Amino acid sequence: PEECAVFHCRGCWTVLGDSLQLCGQEPPGLSVLVCFKVTSDVTWEDSLLVGLEGALLGCAYYLLSCRSCDLAVGFILYSSASDLAHLRGLFCFFKDSITCYRLKNQIIMEASKVNFPAVTLKE
Repeated sequence: PEECAVFHCRGCWTVLGDSLQLCGQEPPGLSVLVCFKVTSDVTWEDSLLVGLEGALLGCAYYLLSCRSCDLAVGFILYSSASDLAHLRGLFCFFKDSITCYRLKNQIIMEASKVNFPAVTLKE
């Protein structure tokens, strides 16, 4: 509870999720928050996209968007190489597309500047 935060869309401040749903560590090369649950204001289409560069090169994924302003806020990995396999089916928010409202001290922070306690799917 000390580190609880609510995740907001950077474009319109819509609530997309919270830190109680965090379920994995940020993989190398990806600046994301990994969650197992999001709000109904996060949408995705049925069509798959394929990564053409960077850490998602060759991966198939669904793009996550904010229902209110249509900003791309993350992805759900559908297929990948083995190094990202643990992310398949989970909600990955782009840190540069969201902000965090820290409940304890009631401040808004850039998601890239927030350090959450280590968490794994086993916990």
